[in-house]
Amino acid sequence: MGKKLLLIDGHSILNRAFYGLPDLTNAEGVHTGAVYGFLNMMFKLIDEEKPDYLTVAFDVHAPTFRHEIYKEYKGTRKPMPEELRSQVPLMKEVLDTMGICRMEKAGLEADDILGTLAKKGEAQGMEVRLVSGDRDLLQIASEHICIRIPKTKAGGTEIENYFAEDVKNLYGVTPLQFIELKALMGDSSDNIPGVPKVGEKTAMGLMAEYGSIENIYNNLENITKKAIKESLANNRDLCDLSKVLATINVNAEFDYNFENAELHDIFTRDAYEMFKRLNFRNLFGRFENDVTRTKSDIEFEHVSDAAKAKEIFAKAKDYAKDKQDKFVGIGILAEEEFIGIAVCFDDKKAFYLEGDGIDAEILGNELSSMSENVRLSFFDIKHAYPFFKPYEVENYKRDTLGCFDVLIGAYLLNPLKNDYSPEDVAGEQLQLSIRSKVQIFGKKSMKEAGIDERKEYAGYISYVAYMSAPILEKKLADTEMKSLFYDIEMPLTYILYDMESEGILVKREELAAYGERLTGRIAELEKNIHTAAGEEFNINSPKQLGEILFEKMGLKGGKKTKTGYSTAADVLEKLAPENPIIADILEYRGLTKLKSTYADGLAAFIEDDERIHTNFNQTITATGRISSTEPNLQNIPMRTELGRAIRKVFVPKEGYVFADADYSQIELRILAHMSEDKGLIDAYHEGRDIHRITASKVFHTPFDEVTDIQRRNAKAVNFGIVYGISAFGLSEDLNISRSDAKKYMEDYLATYPGVKGYQDKAISDAKEKGYATTLYGRRRPMPELKSGNFMQRQFGERVAMNAPIQGTAADIMKIAMIRVYRRLMDEQLKSRMILQIHDELLIETLKSEEDKVKAILEEEMANAAELAVPLDVDCHVGTDWFEAK
Repeated sequence: MGKKLLLIDGHSILNRAFYGLPDLTNAEGVHTGAVYGFLNMMFKLIDEEKPDYLTVAFDVHAPTFRHEIYKEYKGTRKPMPEELRSQVPLMKEVLDTMGICRMEKAGLEADDILGTLAKKGEAQGMEVRLVSGDRDLLQIASEHICIRIPKTKAGGTEIENYFAEDVKNLYGVTPLQFIELKALMGDSSDNIPGVPKVGEKTAMGLMAEYGSIENIYNNLENITKKAIKESLANNRDLCDLSKVLATINVNAEFDYNFENAELHDIFTRDAYEMFKRLNFRNLFGRFENDVTRTKSDIEFEHVSDAAKAKEIFAKAKDYAKDKQDKFVGIGILAEEEFIGIAVCFDDKKAFYLEGDGIDAEILGNELSSMSENVRLSFFDIKHAYPFFKPYEVENYKRDTLGCFDVLIGAYLLNPLKNDYSPEDVAGEQLQLSIRSKVQIFGKKSMKEAGIDERKEYAGYISYVAYMSAPILEKKLADTEMKSLFYDIEMPLTYILYDMESEGILVKREELAAYGERLTGRIAELEKNIHTAAGEEFNINSPKQLGEILFEKMGLKGGKKTKTGYSTAADVLEKLAPENPIIADILEYRGLTKLKSTYADGLAAFIEDDERIHTNFNQTITATGRISSTEPNLQNIPMRTELGRAIRKVFVPKEGYVFADADYSQIELRILAHMSEDKGLIDAYHEGRDIHRITASKVFHTPFDEVTDIQRRNAKAVNFGIVYGISAFGLSEDLNISRSDAKKYMEDYLATYPGVKGYQDKAISDAKEKGYATTLYGRRRPMPELKSGNFMQRQFGERVAMNAPIQGTAADIMKIAMIRVYRRLMDEQLKSRMILQIHDELLIETLKSEEDKVKAILEEEMANAAELAVPLDVDCHVGTDWFEAK
C-alpha cells in the first residue's frame, strides 16, 4: 500500500480529553484543558503514524438525519458542559493556526465524514488510521483501515487497534455485521436504543447463530428464550430504527481534496503565538528556534564600555527623574555573580551593558542613586536586591512612589496563576510574544551562552518591565489594589530578601542525632508491627499493608479499590480503636516522613555559614499567604512531641536568643469582625477561652461545667466554620454521625447568627462580582462558582467564605512584618527577623535587646489592624526555636 491517512474524530477526542484531564485556564480565564489534552493525543499519533495526510472531523451542532429520526423515540443527547462547549471553537482555531485540515458539514455527523474519507483513502491505495472513541466506526474496519480507540488503563491512555480481523476476533462478526450487532444490543452513549432485553452477550449469540437481523426474524420460532423472542417480535420497528442509527454513511457528499489534507510543518508562527496565549508551555519544545524567535521592531544594543554605560544611566535619569508616570525598565543577569544588566526607557530600544568595568559595584551605585528620584521597574525585584537597596526601604515615609515589580502586579491581578514568567507578562499585558529562558539558552548556563542570547533575554526583561509597569499600575488602580501593592506587597519584597539572606542557624550534630532517634523509634515500631501481623512485610506498600489488615487480620471497614485496599490516613484513624497495630502504623508513617523530609532533607540545605536560607514566595498562593520553599520551613510539624522536637536544632547565633510571637486565633477574630456577630465579638472582649464559651452556648452548659470533649467539638466547629466545612467533613473530623455534625453546625449558626449572614453574603457577593475580597482589597477570582460541575461549585462556595478571612489574615501578617521590620531598623537594633510561619514571627534577638524586641512584636502585631475584636499576640523567648515556641 502507499501513503498513510490519519483521521481524527474531533468531538470524541476533545470530549475524552475534557473528562480525562484537570480543567485548565489561561490568564484570561479561558478554559483550555480539553484543547491541551487533544493536542497531546494528536502529536502522539502523528509521531507514531507519521501520516502523509491528516484530517480532523467535527459534528456540526445542527440536527442531523439520524438525530431527527431518533427524537420521536428518546430525545436528543445530553448537552455539553459549558466549559467543554467553549473549547470546541477554540480547538478549531488552534487547528487552523497549524494548517491542519478539518471537516464538518451541517446534516452530517463526524462519523459519516470519517467513514466516507476512510473508504475514499482506501480506494486510492492508502493505509488509513481512524482515531475515535465511537465503536460504531468498527463497521468500516478493513485490511487497510484500522480503527484506533483510546482507552484509560492504569491511569494512563492506551489505544486499542481494530482491523477487520480484530473486530471478528472480539465480537464474532465482520465489520458489516457489526452494524446489525449494534442495532440489536443498542448503545446508550450513541443514542442507539437497540432491542429491549437484548444485551451484548445475547446479540453476539444471535448473530453467531443466524448471521443477520433478517435471518434472526426469519427464525424467531427457533429462539428458545421466551423473553428474548417476545421482545424481538414486539420491537421490530425499534430494531430497524437502530440499524439506521448505527449505519455510517460511507458515501456522504461534501467537498474534499486530499491535497488540502497533506501534512506539512504544523508548528507555524501562528500556532506558536496561539500556544503562548493558551499557556501551553510544555509544547513549546516542538517549535524550531526560528519560529519562536520574536519578530519585532525592538532593538537591543550591546554596550561593553564602562564610560558609555554611565552615559546610558545618565540618559535614563534624565528621562524619568522626578516623574511619577515614567519608569525605567531594568533586567539583571546573574548566576551566583553579576553578568550584565539591560536598561530600557524607550519603546523601540533597550541597552544591554556587559563588559570590563561594568560590574556589580557600579550597578549597585547607579541603581541605588537612581531609585531616589527615578521609578525603576523590574520583573521579580527580589532577585535584584543582592546588587542594590532601593531608596524607599529606609526612606519609607516619603510621599512619592518607589520601585515597581511587574511580577507582583500581574500576580495580584490573577493570583490563581502561580508561575508567572516574563513571557507571560509580555503576552498578557503587551500582547507581545517573546522567547522563554529555556528557549533562548537551552541547557547552557547564561555564562556559556553567547552575548546575543544574553542581550535578547535581559533586553526583553527590561523592555517588558518598562512597557507593562504603567499598564499594570492603572489596572491595579482600577481594581482598587494600588494601596495593597505599594503599602504592603512592595515593602515586603525587601523584607523577605533580608530574611532569606539572614537565614537560620542549624546545629548539624543535633540534626543528625535527631535523625538517629527517629531511626531507633522507626525500627522499634517496625518490629512491633511485624510481630502484631505475624509476618514481615513492606509497611510502605499500601497493597501489602491492606492485605495484612483487611484479609489476614480481618479488620472491618476496608475500602477496596482497583489497586487493593485503601490505607489512607482517614481510613486508618477510624480503625485505631480496633487494634493497637493501627496506632503503630500511623506513628511509623509520621516518623518516616519526619526522617526523610526533615532529619535527612534539611541537612542538604545547610550552607557553609551553617545556616539554612529558605526562599520566601510572595506570588504562589491564591489567598496572598507567604510560602516557603527549598526547604519548606512553614511545614515543621507541631502535632506530635517528636515532631515538635525538631525545632530544637534551630538555634540563634552566639549572644542572641529567639523571640517568637504569634497571633492567637487570628482567623476566628477576623470572622468575628467580618460577620459583625455580637455574640462572637462579646465573647472575644470577655477575654476568656473562646472554644469553652462557644461550647457553653452551643451545648447549653454552664461555662465552668463544659467538658473537654465539648470544648474539643466546639473548637472543631469554630475553625471548621472559618474554612466552610460541611457536615460530612465535620463528622469525619470528630468521628461522629453526620446528623450529629449537622446539628452541631446548626446550633452554632443559631448561636452566632451573624456568621450565617456573613457566609451567605460572601457567596452572593463572589457570584455577583466574580471574585472574593479581603479587608485590604486583595481579590481572589472565583471561576469555580460558574463551573458546570457541582463539586467544583461547592468548592467555590467554601472558598468564597474562606478566602476573605484567610486573605485578610495574610494581609495583616504582612503589615505586621513591615511594622516590626521598620521598628527594628528605625531603632537601630541588631536583632533581625528571620522567619515567618503562617501566623508566627521569629526574631533572632540580641540578648541585651530582648525586652525591646518583645515590646515591638507585641505592639506592632497587635496594632497591625483595627478590628472589632482585639488581636491577641503570644510572645515567648528561648535559647532555641522549640523553647521560644
